[in-house]
Amino acid sequence: MAEDMTIRDYLARGGKLTSPANVPPRYRAELMKLMAIFVDSELAGAAGFADMINQGPGIKERIAAAKIVMEKTDNAGKVLRIMGDFGADTARYANHHPWAARLDRAADIGTSRGEHDMRLALFNYPLEGWGDAVVMNLLMGHAVTIQLEEFGKVSYQPLAEAFRAILPVERRHAELAQEGLARLLEPASDGRLQASVDYWWPRVAASFGAADSARFESLREMGLRHQSNAELRTRWEAEAADILKGFGLRGL
Repeated sequence: MAEDMTIRDYLARGGKLTSPANVPPRYRAELMKLMAIFVDSELAGAAGFADMINQGPGIKERIAAAKIVMEKTDNAGKVLRIMGDFGADTARYANHHPWAARLDRAADIGTSRGEHDMRLALFNYPLEGWGDAVVMNLLMGHAVTIQLEEFGKVSYQPLAEAFRAILPVERRHAELAQEGLARLLEPASDGRLQASVDYWWPRVAASFGAADSARFESLREMGLRHQSNAELRTRWEAEAADILKGFGLRGL
């Protein structure tokens, strides 16, 4: 960075930061929020899916579910370690929140955060059986893949590297969900899987955030965002709808 260039200008021109010592306060706050949302969502998602392991219809499915739970927890740990560089109490953080807590299935909280942590809103809703868990994991798995491609370009280099390492793991989780859906007998025949799609689709779509987010331009200038919420959501809708079509299911 040139001596006469401010950090704001440096970031706006695509510069990268590599140490907490170089991070300005506002940037730090936004970076910590991004990391907390990811960590909390991974831990809450893993906790919810853990209850589904023994509902898998076969050994292969149960192994896949256990693998997803383990790897999501590990992914959270990778980012939590970076939060620790900024002073987060990582040991207390991982054990303090009720990650398995869920609201009633009929609750409608929009994009609101829960009172305990920063998990994405959809991780406050319970899963209802194996098929429902597979559908949610398929839809959210593809959303996470798209979001991680975006976050892999953030201007804080250690976090960008962590997200790029996590991306293929989360992509494989989406693939496992797709394989799991394929193994369900006549998946669209009785309407239950379509009902799960109808339930989870708007909740996963909401995870991309508001289409007209006023914060986007500020985050873009800091190098923490590149594509808008609307762009990412539109891509997800097209890709998810195409996958569902192959199973005789439809998105909203």
